[in-house]
Amino acid sequence: MVENATVLVTGGTGFIGSYVAQSFVEHGHDVVAYDLSTDDRILSKLGIEDDVEIRRGDVTDPTDVVSAVAETDTTHIVHLAALLTNTAESNPRAALEVNIEGTSNIFEAARTLDDQVERVAWASSAAIYAPPENYDDGGDWWVTEDDLVSPDTLYGATKEYNEHQARVYREEYGVSDVAIRPTVAYGPYRETGGSAFLANIIEKPALGESFSVDYGDQEIDWQHVKDIAQGFRKAAFADESDLTQRVYNVRGELASVREAAEAVRGIVPDADIEVSDDGELPWTQRLDMTKAQEDLGYDPEYDLETGFREYINVLREENGLDPV
Repeated sequence: MVENATVLVTGGTGFIGSYVAQSFVEHGHDVVAYDLSTDDRILSKLGIEDDVEIRRGDVTDPTDVVSAVAETDTTHIVHLAALLTNTAESNPRAALEVNIEGTSNIFEAARTLDDQVERVAWASSAAIYAPPENYDDGGDWWVTEDDLVSPDTLYGATKEYNEHQARVYREEYGVSDVAIRPTVAYGPYRETGGSAFLANIIEKPALGESFSVDYGDQEIDWQHVKDIAQGFRKAAFADESDLTQRVYNVRGELASVREAAEAVRGIVPDADIEVSDDGELPWTQRLDMTKAQEDLGYDPEYDLETGFREYINVLREENGLDPV
């Protein structure tokens, strides 16, 4: 058990970053949210704005990264800052600077301050896997960390390269790192993006609004953001002797979009959700998380009913509606 750690979370005022900060705070650790944005809106909604030091910074600035880590006495880094799929595609140069150079700066800081920094836990992604048809053999297939890596997005490609960067710093310089490959997070205060329907299928019915969604027969890994936060916390503190690898799949509950809509109707009986089977999602979501469970002790706490109900009630409370 690690006590009195100081954890610097890059992207720490964002959606996942704020929940990661919350997880560490709740377990008694000091947290520094290192981010270009100093907006504490989500941290405030989680009730931890006074428990987290916000430090404005840019992962693409190597001097600033080293200074931030040194001046805050950081012992563990959780590196989340990245440009996601849509932003990366629309601005490839920025994706290179943030996702590749920024990650290099984080590992370089850990190497430079190796007497201070004990571990870098960082975000790879399920986006590094190939589309589902590359794995689906018609049976009950699950993708392990050793299976084909062949991303079809620029974002996924940057994450694949990050794994090579980490290996070099680990093998050549002794930097201790653990990466996790989450799928897509859901939960209160989610920032919308290319997969905004993951939020809208919950948010709109929660507030009495109708919603139409495609992909009804497509499977999604519905991964609650608090479970992802748990994954990063456990990756940050896992004992070296327990690690049989350095990259781990983490997962929530696998369910089709239609099954998710039914789960929402079970919580909000009058939910007006129309589901069609049009469209096909390119994501590989069937991740085998056996190794994360065995090595890290990762144990997702949120099934659809529990996660969706909490999400819905947060929204309803904020909008002056009774809980369900």
